[in-house]
Amino acid sequence: MGQRVIDPPQVAPDEQGTRPGGWWHQKDDKVVCDLCPRACVLGEGQRGFCFVRQNLGGQMVLTTYGRSTGFCIDPIEKKPLNHFFPGSAVLSFGTAGCNLGCKFCQNWSISKSREIRQLSERASPQAIAGATRSLGCQSVAYTYNDPIIFAEYAIDTAKACREAGILNVAVTSGYISHAARPAFFRFMDAANVDLKGFTEDFYWNLCSGHLQPVLDTLRYLVHETDVWVEITTLLIPRANDSSEELRRMCDWITEHLGTDVPLHFTAFHPDFRLQDRGPTPIQTLNTAYDIACQTGLKYVYTGNCYDVARQSTYCPACHRCVIEREGYTIGRYFLKGNHCAHCGAEVHGRFDAAGQPGQWGSRRQPVPIAMFEQRMNRKA
Repeated sequence: MGQRVIDPPQVAPDEQGTRPGGWWHQKDDKVVCDLCPRACVLGEGQRGFCFVRQNLGGQMVLTTYGRSTGFCIDPIEKKPLNHFFPGSAVLSFGTAGCNLGCKFCQNWSISKSREIRQLSERASPQAIAGATRSLGCQSVAYTYNDPIIFAEYAIDTAKACREAGILNVAVTSGYISHAARPAFFRFMDAANVDLKGFTEDFYWNLCSGHLQPVLDTLRYLVHETDVWVEITTLLIPRANDSSEELRRMCDWITEHLGTDVPLHFTAFHPDFRLQDRGPTPIQTLNTAYDIACQTGLKYVYTGNCYDVARQSTYCPACHRCVIEREGYTIGRYFLKGNHCAHCGAEVHGRFDAAGQPGQWGSRRQPVPIAMFEQRMNRKA
């Protein structure tokens, strides 16, 4: 049997951002990637579907370690996470490439990029942790493209952030192998998982993937980790928005994950390779919201639209508003830690113990990460 690697070797990346990777095995004269369900089989020099993982010299390497397409401070609600320290600021970044091929991708200029070196900024895990702390952000989000494909970089950064008292957030499709899940999510504190639809046909025809691995990831996160989980579904007209499909999805969430997992329905707009239909009608979002509530889910939201009522959080016991939201801005706030200030019932999530939301608001602030990288180099 050929070589099998699970844990990534602790080797520094070269100047181009190439670093030996984990989760692969040899098969004859090829390398098989074990990071995600695609199991790409790569000859010498070949890249996987994600484009950023490559067979070099008979071993798997990550070619984007320490490189990013940009850093911004966002409101945590933009991830979207509504039950994870509301109103707080999160430093967001991603790299390039993706292990799914969604025809409706809203970040296609990043996730489908093949110009890695031209698009990327350099940032070490330690510089990211230092920048996050200096900028007053409570967490770091691995987002824009899927962090699964740059797992080694995300894990090292998450370790550095945790040592600095910074929380870690994965914004992901959940399209990851059983072998890689524990290592990837071990240092994550929260995850928003994109449940793109609820049929195999949808995943295969519109995402070039499969549904079951995503469901497996959701069950793993909810039942085998302490990661706070929220789910997002982009509602696409004539694709995944039928009442029957939505009801089956909500029933599955209720049965397999429980009623405490927040569910976000967001509006589609024509983009990338799916421009043969219009945006999601508001009525479709409202119908999905009603179906989810009817199945017993306690925390349901709509997004990419203006709707204060359906974007606010309500106590599951007395049904009064406990967090009012207008877009990404927090209004009235009636929580004392994890409890409703009106009736004392538990509201599930990760909230400030003192009962104070963050005050970042809806701003999006680009961050010149090179400044923090230079500071780290001077200290070294």
